[in-house]
Formats: sequence, C-alpha cells, structure tokens
Amino acid sequence: MSVNAWLKSQRPLAGKSLGLAIWLNTTNGLLAIVQAWCLAVILDDVIFEGSGLDTVAPWLWGLLALFAIRALILWLAERSAFEAAAGVRTTLRNQVYRHLQHLGPGYLADHRSGALVETLTKGIDDLEGYYARFLPAMTLTMILPLAILAVVIPVDWLSSLVLLVTAPMIPLFMILIGSGAEARNQRQWKQLARMSAHFLDVIQGITTLKLFGASRREVDIVARVSDDYRMSTMQVLRVAFLSSAVLEFFATVGIAIVAVFIGFRLYDMAIPVPHWLPVPDISYIQGLFVLMLAPEFYAPLRNLGTQYHARMAAAAAAEQLIGVLETQPAQLEPGTEPLAVTRPLGVRFEAVHFSYEEGRDALKGMSFDIPPGERIALVGTSGAGKTTVINLLLGFLTPGAGRILVGEQDLFRIDLDDWRRHLAWVPQQPRLFQGSIADNIRLGVPDADLESVREAARRARAQGFIESMPAGYDSLVGERGAGLSGGQIQRIALARAFLRDAPFVVLDEATANLDPESERLVQEGIDELARDRTLLVVAHRLATVRGADRILVLDQGCVAEQGTHDALAAAGGIYARMIAAYGESGSDVTDTNPEDDPA
Repeated sequence: MSVNAWLKSQRPLAGKSLGLAIWLNTTNGLLAIVQAWCLAVILDDVIFEGSGLDTVAPWLWGLLALFAIRALILWLAERSAFEAAAGVRTTLRNQVYRHLQHLGPGYLADHRSGALVETLTKGIDDLEGYYARFLPAMTLTMILPLAILAVVIPVDWLSSLVLLVTAPMIPLFMILIGSGAEARNQRQWKQLARMSAHFLDVIQGITTLKLFGASRREVDIVARVSDDYRMSTMQVLRVAFLSSAVLEFFATVGIAIVAVFIGFRLYDMAIPVPHWLPVPDISYIQGLFVLMLAPEFYAPLRNLGTQYHARMAAAAAAEQLIGVLETQPAQLEPGTEPLAVTRPLGVRFEAVHFSYEEGRDALKGMSFDIPPGERIALVGTSGAGKTTVINLLLGFLTPGAGRILVGEQDLFRIDLDDWRRHLAWVPQQPRLFQGSIADNIRLGVPDADLESVREAARRARAQGFIESMPAGYDSLVGERGAGLSGGQIQRIALARAFLRDAPFVVLDEATANLDPESERLVQEGIDELARDRTLLVVAHRLATVRGADRILVLDQGCVAEQGTHDALAAAGGIYARMIAAYGESGSDVTDTNPEDDPA
C-alpha cells in the first residue's frame, strides 16, 4: 500500500471530530465573506458618504458580533482537529503495540530498539499535523476559493479572472518544490531513527563504555551523528522557507494586480486589456469588497502550502509504520482451539525443524518428550538450540516442519493466549518494571489480593527482604529492578511464577550469576515450585542439572544424549566431557548466554 493510500485509510480513526473541524473551518471562511461586506459598507459610508456613528452603529455591532462568532468557531475548530488527531494517534499506537506483541521477540531482536521507540512516539505524533491541519486545509482549499469566486464574479468578473489565473500557480509551485522537500524529509526521518537507536545503545551501554575507556570516543561519534542530523534538518528547512516565499510571492502578486485593476477603474484610467474586451465599471463599495476578499481567496491556498510540510512529515513517519504493520507474524493463522489438558501438562517435540534464515538451521528434526510432572533439563554448548526450543514452546516462533504437541493437541492449533495462561517463565535475567514490589509480583495475575502476593513471596523465599523494607510490598523499585540485588530480583520473578500457579514452568537457569546464599534460597524456591508441575529448565549450572529427572543434551540442533545425571556422566559422551571441562564444583556446564545465543 502506498503512503498516501495508507494515510487516507486511517482517516476513519479520526471519527466525527475531523468532519466537525472541516465544517467549522468552512463556516469560518464563509463568515469572512460576510465580514468583508460589513467592512466595505462601513468604510464606504464613513469615507465616501460622510455618514456618522449613528448610521454605521448597527453595522459596527454586527461586525463585533461577527468577530466573536468567528473567534469561537476557530477555537472549536482547533479543539475538534486536536481531538481528531488524538484519536488517530491513540488508536494507531495501540494497533502498532498489539501488532508488535503478535510479532513477538523474534521480530524485536532483528530491529534496533531506538528506531522502534522513535516510530512509536515521534513517528505517530507526526501524524497529528496531517489529520489536524493538512486535511482540513486541503478541504477548505477546495471549498472557500470557489465560494469567493461565486461571490466576486457577479460583482467584478475582471478581478475574478485575475484570481482564477493566478490561483493555480500556488499549488503548482507547491508541488514542484514539495517533491524535492519530501525526499529530503524521508532522509531526515531515517537519520533521526538511526540517531535515536544509536543514542539508546550508548545510554544502555554507558557502564561498559566507561570501564573500557571508550566513552570519550563515543562522545565524538554522537557529536558527528548530531551534526549530520542538524545539516539534514537545515536542508529541509531551506526548502520549506523557499516554498513559503514562493507561495507568498504569487499571493501578493495576485492581490496587487486586483488592487491595480480596481484602482485604475475607480480613477477612470485605462486598463491595458484588448479593446474587444469590455471593462466593467466598479463602485467604491464593490472595489473595497473585492479587495478585502482577495487575501481571503489566497489564504486557504497559502495555508495548504504551509501545511504541506506537515503532510511530508506524516508521510515519512507513515512509511516506517507501514513497514511494521505489514510485517506478518511467523504464525499467519493463530490457533483457536482451547487447551484440553489442564494439569499436569506434557509436551512432545516430533521431528521439529526450524531455520532463522536459509542455510542456517537451528533445529534439525528434534524429537523428545517432556512427561507431565517431570523436571527436564536442557544443556548444550552455545548455538545448540536451547533458546530456540524455549521460544518455540512460548509460541514466539513457528516450526518450519514437524509438530509440537501439548497432550494430543498441536500447539499451534491452540489459542496462544490460552496456552500462555498455563505457562510461567522465570528467565535468567528477569525484568522488573518501575512500580511497587507487589505490582511486579502481580504481573501475571493483576487482580490478585495482597494475601496471595504475600504467600507467593513466602514460597519464593522473598518475604524476608520485602518485609524488611520500610514500605514493605508497597516499596518502589526502579526500572529493571534498580535498588534490588540480583538474588532479590530473581526471587521476585520466582514469586510471579508461584502466584500464577501455572502447570508448566520454563526456567532459564534462575540460579545463574547469584551468590551462594541467594542461589540456595532460589534453588529451594525452585524445588518447591517443581511439586505437581512440569518444569523445563535451561541449565547452566551443575546443581540444577543434578536435580532434574532427565537431562537432554543438545548438539547442533539435535538431541545428542538424554538420561539422568549419573547415567550420562558414566556414558563418556558430550555431557561427561562438559563435566570434565567445568569440574564438579557446581560451576557452569555450558558457556551459553541466551542474550548471545539466538539459537
């Protein structure tokens, strides 16, 4: 879909407010004609007829009322236009956010966060000018000049001819100049998206840059990127000012010609027109009336030229939004079947293949069972396919071939929302959101009462440190859990899983990177969580592996070995070599970090 077609297709999102804004602006323009006639009558009576205040008082009061009415209409029109644009922004932001939810983490991993944030914030905000100002201006341009011409033609057809000839020059040059400005505007938007993405990367990695002494070098890069954006912005502004000057020039020339033709006739001077063309006579009141309508005739055209730049900004933003919204999720037809099995849950992989791109197979016919109520551990070297298995189970990826069965149901025929209601996930690096501790625990069950939150925290071994804080469960935490230790954050994530009470739990090694005491507390919580539930654990530490009912050793997208810890250790295969390499002290048995391992 083209950018223009897409922008027009979103017009219904503005609702009735946009139509109201257009009609109010049109009414205001028509009242300008009445206002011009009132002024012409007053000036003619006072200047040429010598009338006193008593004679023109009714006209003055009428003119004052007209000013008040036009001011009120303008205020209502601005308010309606803002409401229309706000409706578009709110609905579109909701649509894009929901679409990103459907696309899942796989899409987000391939795109820079800063660029997406720029699209969701400034990009959608830039649409305001299109719906609040450009569309009303375009409609007014099609109505008001014609209405003024219809009034001027019976009064003075010569002036109307001048208006008719000069008017097309304004949109013509607006299009000619605007086409060059639009290309520059597109480049400027892309530069802004890249700059935003770069700034976000720098801010998120400021600690690393400081420690490696690269912060000063990064300052120079940021300065260069900012200067490039400044130059791009100035190029767009130069074209914008040029177009405004051209529009003003033609409008001024048109008004001047009308004034000259009226003045010549009022002074009985000859007008240089063909002799066969009869020049109509004109009175002072008619001349004043037409002369005051001339600026009103060009005003909508000039305003459209000014607002054309709002359209260009909206077009640049729309191009990015279309790219996001037209991206199809991996699962084109979401399942609709309700989950038949509730508790306990078992999962089976049957010859599952998955590739991130052609020639890059992450899983190669992987088959294994996760029996109900068991604790299964996944181990393997970096790139073996552990993260891909987890993302397939969570519904973020779709197999290229094979099936994933929940009980006897194909996972991707099940309603994913229903499936995820039966899941709990405890990642290696949980994300806490700014808010209270209680709200963070309630993430999966927002309507849970405080007593349930306390019980979940107790079972996750988090109750002690939470209640020792001054505000207890109402204590505020910063973004990503600022103010809490890694072990405390991990236990809050574990409390989420307890509160959700899901029959199937996925743990991405919840005890990694913790001190011994925190690891012991978290491991106790995991052991309690495993009761009457199915656990799939991506294992990085030997302590977690030893507690599993069965260990699946992945290698190059396949299950290379499976069995208990003792059986695999005695078999002398891949798992035994891992133990020998990392020792028996409970250290890592794999060098995998999910953030560095897209497979």
